[in-house]
Amino acid sequence: MAQGDVHRAILAAWRIEQPRLITSLARMLRDVPLAEELTQDALVAALERWPETGVPERPGAWLMAAARSRALDHLRRVPMLARQHGMIAAALEIEQNAMPDLDSPLDDDIGDEMLRLIFTACHPRLSRESRVALALRMVCGLTTEEIARAFLLSEATVAQRIVRAKRLLSDSGLSYETPQGEERNRRLPTVLEVVYVIFNEGYTAARGDDWLRPQLCDEARRLGRVLTALAPDQPEVHGLMALMELNASRNAARTGPDGEPILLMDQDRRLWDALQIRRGLDALARARKLGGGTGFFTLQAAIAACHARAPAPESTDWRSIAGLYAQLSALTNSPVVELNRAVAVAMVAGPAAGLEIVEALADFPALKGYHLLPSVRGDLLQRLGRLAEAQAAFTAAAALAGNARERALLERRAAACAP
Repeated sequence: MAQGDVHRAILAAWRIEQPRLITSLARMLRDVPLAEELTQDALVAALERWPETGVPERPGAWLMAAARSRALDHLRRVPMLARQHGMIAAALEIEQNAMPDLDSPLDDDIGDEMLRLIFTACHPRLSRESRVALALRMVCGLTTEEIARAFLLSEATVAQRIVRAKRLLSDSGLSYETPQGEERNRRLPTVLEVVYVIFNEGYTAARGDDWLRPQLCDEARRLGRVLTALAPDQPEVHGLMALMELNASRNAARTGPDGEPILLMDQDRRLWDALQIRRGLDALARARKLGGGTGFFTLQAAIAACHARAPAPESTDWRSIAGLYAQLSALTNSPVVELNRAVAVAMVAGPAAGLEIVEALADFPALKGYHLLPSVRGDLLQRLGRLAEAQAAFTAAAALAGNARERALLERRAAACAP
């Protein structure tokens, strides 16, 4: 296998296995930042050895063994930790470096190792922004670039937040814990935000050659289901679950045979998953019954429900969608929400009305590098017959798009506007 192919295989295996590696080592060492550091060492070992020895038959198992070996070395090397974890180290020696059963439940009711780590990373001593960035990078395996794109921030800003958060967690002495009761409830909104970003990265990938990353959508929905069992009386938990189910129901219709993106209005709605739609609508009803009709996730789920209920694009209740976006905009004061509202307003009152909202967003610093701003502007200009301006807008959007599939779509739209 060529060296480039080996490196791609390593990075593919690493992307899949990193969260599981950190989860296993954090449970053993009781220190999340240390666990992340040791798993990085395992990646370095793979980069050094696999080009010479070839990709193992079970890459994930190789990485896990390498990471566990480094954890054992650490326990032996640091006297204080070796004393603190003496029973673990002794067991490891007796079993010839075999790890204890890391899948047995701890003394808590979360019952999911990944979710436990997300709760840990969302420590109240960290700022909300740092909690989210740390959990997404260290626990969930998203890259700094992907996190920066999710929050419309620079990579340097996100990287600084992660470094500071890891340092504070390590220095706090509380780097691995399972929050209970009211403390868990305080962390829950940030945990929901983490799960939401994981889903969004799977729904529309920031980088790479694939527009969808279904495994991330599936993982986010799995975490959402655990959360609904853990906090059944919290409306926003059900609102997030409704949003994910309703959006994921379209996945089979969102790409063509060659993986090219298909926009919402062009999708074959017969391919939408009726079971997922039903689950999403049920979760939305549950959120509203619990009094959460005006929450961040529940409002978005209500918008997705308007699309899910429409058997054809022309029967979509755009007036209700525009009203829901207005509520969401008042709640969040987000320029991204306003951009989405512009699309809905254009469907109700015409493209000129939508374009007026878009033009007012042009000077927002957070949207300067956001490719969907010129993309929406191009769409509205095209509908107004201002084709030269539309072509320029689509070309600008393509230059900003990080995903290869999305870039190609925008380039095609620009070409379609050419004289």
